[in-house]
Amino acid sequence: MSGDGSFHGAKLFLFVGSELAVIRRDDIPTIPWPGLLDLPGGGRDGGETAEACVIRETFEELGLRIKAHQLTWRCRDRNGVYFAAHLPAGAERDIVFGNEGQGWHMMATDTYLTRPDVIPHHTQLLRRYLSSEQAVSKRLG
Repeated sequence: MSGDGSFHGAKLFLFVGSELAVIRRDDIPTIPWPGLLDLPGGGRDGGETAEACVIRETFEELGLRIKAHQLTWRCRDRNGVYFAAHLPAGAERDIVFGNEGQGWHMMATDTYLTRPDVIPHHTQLLRRYLSSEQAVSKRLG
């Protein structure tokens, strides 16, 4: 999955059971998308791969250690590199919230897709993931 070239950051659609883990961004006017619902992930450190970036950021933000083989989908767009991973229901008990953002929530995907306080391009990418073969196989498997 490497061969990243230039990218600024990576984000993760992290499903725990059937729900999506989301983070409420800090409400600081000088950051992008203040106060909106975001995904685990963030900016690239040095020359790390997109996988290493999203794994590190997910640990820093939620205390969860995602493994590279758990990243089942990957998509690049102008905003960065996006991944999806699925953990079993109950894994949310292992979340330890970091020091960025106002808090975290588990949310049904249908709810996430219709909320006005979600970063707009994330809903487009989530729809793309949900229509992908990887998402269909996760729902059937």
